[in-house]
Amino acid sequence: MPSDISSLPPPARPCLEVADRRLRSWSPAAGRDEISRICRLVRQLTGEMVKLTGDRLAARRDRRRSECHIRQIAMYVCHVQLGIPMSDIGPCFGRDRTTVGHACQVVEDRRDEPAFDEFVATLERLAGSICNVMRGVRDE
Repeated sequence: MPSDISSLPPPARPCLEVADRRLRSWSPAAGRDEISRICRLVRQLTGEMVKLTGDRLAARRDRRRSECHIRQIAMYVCHVQLGIPMSDIGPCFGRDRTTVGHACQVVEDRRDEPAFDEFVATLERLAGSICNVMRGVRDE
């Protein structure tokens, strides 16, 4: 694990509960580098989870579609679970805040499917736990 993780600033305001601990939303003073690092982490985690559960031999068109879904899920988790503002998430993924809003709506609509909902819920728990560890909050 990189040594710069321990230098992350403490949280600013309450957001959501994860494992009986409160995640914190990102303060306006939270650096763009910190938010970018978190978004990259969630994006990588989402991609790895999809690889674990999905088909690895997809056609080229399906791979592009898969990348789009991975990005949408990662944006959703960053916004809904971690409380990062859409306007801060967009640049981290090379997209606009309105694209982040669309991604959140697409993922929310798909959560009616039980398997997809379970996948996203697992991803939310993992991302929340990792962020808690990075911020020095103990999960018990």
